[in-house]
Amino acid sequence: MDLGLSGKAALITGASGGIGRALATAFADEGCQLALLGHARLDELRAHVARQPWADRALVLAADVRDPDALAAAADAAAQRFGRLDVAVANAGAWTPGDLRLDEAPVARVREAIEVNLLGAAWTARAFLAALARSGPRADGQGAALTFIGSTAGRFGEAGHAEYAAAKAGLVGLMLSLKNEIVALDPFARVNVVEPGWTVTHMVRPVLDQPGAIARVTATMPLRQLARAIDVARAVVLLSSPVASRHVTGQRLTIAGGMEGRRLWTEADVDEAAVRERARRAGD
Repeated sequence: MDLGLSGKAALITGASGGIGRALATAFADEGCQLALLGHARLDELRAHVARQPWADRALVLAADVRDPDALAAAADAAAQRFGRLDVAVANAGAWTPGDLRLDEAPVARVREAIEVNLLGAAWTARAFLAALARSGPRADGQGAALTFIGSTAGRFGEAGHAEYAAAKAGLVGLMLSLKNEIVALDPFARVNVVEPGWTVTHMVRPVLDQPGAIARVTATMPLRQLARAIDVARAVVLLSSPVASRHVTGQRLTIAGGMEGRRLWTEADVDEAAVRERARRAGD
């Protein structure tokens, strides 16, 4: 199926991470022009992009998602390079390492989680909406698309990471509001949330490498496997398509193997070695 994304410009934050790189590849495969935003690992992102066959369609930009002015400048630079922005993916985020009850967590940890995961997404959306306001809707009637990368922590909660769960849950309220705001700028524009569960990336590998971790995290999933970054990216591409998802907005799509808020398996039911090997082969 032609997803109608060829030639369209997509802005992706957190593009240096595992899901970010997969997003870049997936959108590039559809023929998109790419504005890839990075911060802490910017040089690594530039080197990665330079090696790709689609490097000539990509613009790498520095932007800390905690800084709304930096995001606005990045969106403006991308719109000038490509003529407009059609797609935005608010992907940048950071899980809070170490299990701490909220009363144990330092104030700085709580603030940082909210700043990066919730406000960073809000500033990204703000910059995208401003770019859309300047360009107006496409003449062909194919609406713009904004997708937030949430988390199953925002759906089920996550003990020991309440600040992260609260930030990711906040994206749902943001999405439900912006789906009604964005149509004032583009009558066919859409806003959705994708909620990954445990996904094999460099950020979570240290956790998954702990003995018993895979059995524990798959205990609430009927599909006893971990997601790959490309699994998440392909779902975002689908939701961004003005062809495949032209009438889909205000939705939460969970990419987590059917995860529920209850235990489906015991550790004895899970062949951890087999799942770990699948994760190793999947890569980031």
